[in-house]
Order: sequence, then C-alpha cells, then structure tokens
Amino acid sequence: MRQLAAYEAKKAELAALGATIYAASVDSLEQAQEVGQRGFTFPLAYGMTREEAEVFGAWWDSGRGFIQPAEFLLGRGGVVLGSMYASGPVGRMEADEAVQLITTRERRRREQQTRTP
Repeated sequence: MRQLAAYEAKKAELAALGATIYAASVDSLEQAQEVGQRGFTFPLAYGMTREEAEVFGAWWDSGRGFIQPAEFLLGRGGVVLGSMYASGPVGRMEADEAVQLITTRERRRREQQTRTP
C-alpha cells in the first residue's frame, strides 16, 4: 500500500511530465475495491492471470500463485525505458525515482532534438 500511496502523491507531478500511472494485481474485484477505497485515483487492474503476467514480462510465482512485484516505465510507443523486478518489498522503483528518471530522459531528449539538424 505504501508504494501505491507514494505514486498517488506524485500523480500530479508525473502527469506534468506526461506520465500516467496504472497498477495491476492478482487481487479479486472485492480486494481491488478495498484498495480503491483508500483514495487511489489511478486505474487498478485486478484478477491478473499468469498469461497476462507473461504479456507484461513479469515473473509469475507458481508456488504462491501470483505475480512478483514488477514496475515498468514505458516511453512513447510502448518502449520499455526502465523496469524493476523484486521478490519482496526491497528493490522496487520508488515514485521519486520514476520522476527523476522521466525528468532526466525528457531533458536528454530535448537536448538531442536541439542538436539534431
């Protein structure tokens, strides 16, 4: 929940950078609704399957029946700019890190555009 709350707190800053937040979980509809009642305003997919995890490129833990935590930062056209995979709560992409990565990437893109004839 802390991770989702951090992204919710950075939602306006991320939107100003042209970024949109989405979350996905194996949770049931009822569990997702409970999460939604905590004030999160970004889309939350629920009931994710192993097949859907594979489409995302996330690792499915067969022993426990769920997707291991994964974050993906997608650029224009769906290009993966960054990703984080974790087998627990350590090693996740924090919201501040996502903002920094996008800001740096956009600055470099603008610099490259001004250098290109």
